[in-house]
Amino acid sequence: MVALALVEDLTPLGDLTSSLIDPDLMATAEFNAREPGVIAGCLCVEETFAAVDASLTIEWSKTDGDRVAIGDVLGVARGPFATLLTAERTALNFLSALSGIATNAARWVDLAAGRVIVWDTRKTTPGYRSMQKAAVRAGGAANHRGNLSDWLMLKDNHLIGTTITDAVVEAKRRWPGRTIHVEADRREQMLEAMEAGADIILLDNFSPHDLTQLVTDADAWAGEHKVRRPLLEASGGISYETLDDYANTGVDLVSSGSLTNSAGVLDIGLDVRPIA
Repeated sequence: MVALALVEDLTPLGDLTSSLIDPDLMATAEFNAREPGVIAGCLCVEETFAAVDASLTIEWSKTDGDRVAIGDVLGVARGPFATLLTAERTALNFLSALSGIATNAARWVDLAAGRVIVWDTRKTTPGYRSMQKAAVRAGGAANHRGNLSDWLMLKDNHLIGTTITDAVVEAKRRWPGRTIHVEADRREQMLEAMEAGADIILLDNFSPHDLTQLVTDADAWAGEHKVRRPLLEASGGISYETLDDYANTGVDLVSSGSLTNSAGVLDIGLDVRPIA
């Protein structure tokens, strides 16, 4: 991804402006937080420096997962003045964008306060999923499926022409040992998924009040059958503003695409100073 970003920034003639700078002139550069947040993407900065000029170095005082305040120095870079400037924007683009996701995820985790696990989704920028999910982890939240090969997830469209029970049975036959995740938008579907042996049930688009009752029903079913109930996930239109209510319902997991697809960027600056 860094290579693609540099092609985007340097094609076809390279950094014309920085080519005017004396190649022997050295510089230092400080990455500074201009707003509070959580850091992610440090390895992308290192990769950018290595790709632009292997003589560029950086010494981090903060790293992925660290919280920062306004004015904190995240790291100090050193090397040729010209190539530092060439690498500046690509490095900041990765660091600011991924730190924005980490900061957003941390807000959700802080508000959930251990009552539920906060999960991301596959609503990521195409091609950047692994980095964005790493940023979610840096913010203290957890990753949902990384891709469609991770486990089986039976949503409403997958159940057209079949039943939850038949789909779960077939999934267990074909992929024994894989997690089976079933979406339910009615109480009857939740009960059928539990009877069929689903590992996780996604309770979709329920109000907090209704979810609380569903959790009670699921616990009662598990007690009656003397089994551990499946994990229960709340999803569908959940926002930061409504998270507190959902965290009090008793579900195990809350998922939201907004962790990745609605995160802003963290304002980070790079102050470059030539060494006389």
